[in-house]
Amino acid sequence: MKKPYKIINKMRHFKFHDTLFYLQNQGKEKFGKEFRIHNEDIKTLHKLIIYMIHEDIQCKKYGIDLKKGILITGPVGCGKTSWMQIIQTIILPEQTFQVKSTRDIAFEFNQNGFDTIQAYGKRQRAFCLDDIGIEQNIKFYGNECNTIAEILLQRYDLLVNHQIVTHATTNLTAKEIENLYGKRVRSRLRKMFNLISFPAETKDKRK
Repeated sequence: MKKPYKIINKMRHFKFHDTLFYLQNQGKEKFGKEFRIHNEDIKTLHKLIIYMIHEDIQCKKYGIDLKKGILITGPVGCGKTSWMQIIQTIILPEQTFQVKSTRDIAFEFNQNGFDTIQAYGKRQRAFCLDDIGIEQNIKFYGNECNTIAEILLQRYDLLVNHQIVTHATTNLTAKEIENLYGKRVRSRLRKMFNLISFPAETKDKRK
């Protein structure tokens, strides 16, 4: 399918409605013909798109900092993970990122120990921690570790020292994140992420 932009003076110029149509078709190819964009999601997707294509003027309008990553929040089944996969069809190759479930990372810690924290925490490229808060603390040879909290702290250092962004998705509120990971991590998250939220009343699209 034709890309939803024109190249003028070596710059990509997108039209929002063309981009939505393109992304919906990408979603159908990846997740099946039932996939579609819901009207209540368009405002959220607009913010996600302008961030990913680095539309400076629109980002400034919405207070989105392109030097930070994005934290997508919303109820279960609203499409957070799916959109973080689909949106990569319109970004530049050097912007692509792996989407990795925090639950899978916690199980990797159970198998490989503290090397897992280094592998994800110090990865020198953008990365998306999917569903932060769903994981359980796992023990490695009797040592319990809040694996995702440690990775988030290391990813914060990557942002500060090397301008490498991290993305994440979650069902949790800010207070729930603080209760789970502590005030130190919550403070870092404010500096790491732009918050993009699906409406709380968004229905579970997997039903």
